Amino acid sequence: MNAIADVQSTRDLRNLPINQVGIKDLRFPIILSSDEGEQATVARLTMTVRLPAEQKGTHMSRFVALMEQETEAMSFGHLQKLTRDMAALLESESGKITVSFPFFRKKTAPISAIQSLMDYDVTLIGELENGKYRHSIKVLVPVTSLCPCSKEISQYGAHNQRSHVTVTLTVNEEVGIEEIIDCVENQASCQLYGLLKRPDEKHVTEKAYENPKFVEDMVRDVATALMADKRIESFTVESENFESIHNHSAYAYIAYP
Repeated sequence: MNAIADVQSTRDLRNLPINQVGIKDLRFPIILSSDEGEQATVARLTMTVRLPAEQKGTHMSRFVALMEQETEAMSFGHLQKLTRDMAALLESESGKITVSFPFFRKKTAPISAIQSLMDYDVTLIGELENGKYRHSIKVLVPVTSLCPCSKEISQYGAHNQRSHVTVTLTVNEEVGIEEIIDCVENQASCQLYGLLKRPDEKHVTEKAYENPKFVEDMVRDVATALMADKRIESFTVESENFESIHNHSAYAYIAYP
């Protein structure tokens, strides 16, 4: 039986390395391990490695094969192992894995104590550069913001809106998803809930009114809290307020350092 040619491993003569090559948007079921336990979710993965100038192509099937062997829950430590295993399997010293998924948390309404699930968009990024590993996490947290100016100039009422606060951290040790969510929700005019009864609606409406925040306040308050955490090497905070009295959003962004 004749051997099947391995074209990817042949020599390329253009002398151009490729920074990232691999697969994008692989949808795959995972078990996620977080501070509050384990949960099943469906992730979208982008998995890439650096390709040297002399190699024609990478072995695309190996990325999927690596995920098919996965039995361990995804966590801070396991993502590092998976990134290193991928680079070794593809014979590269540099590689990157991006894992994006919906994260669910059970929340208790403030007055009725009724429980419901709240969803958040989370992305974990493991990156290996010439053998050195770096871990990043991105969390989008929906909250309520109420305009201080509207409250100040109105005889009654104030316009409020749902806001998306997105925090991206580069860390030197694990920072839990729940910690990031708590940090953002604690700085908002009010947090959101999946299910509320009438007494809860009254409570969250009045709480937002008593705690007005500009979009500038939101990013500054979240950034101030993050700067005090020594586990965080760098971060960005952005807030998009979907204005209730305009057909555009208010937006603010801070990068640190």
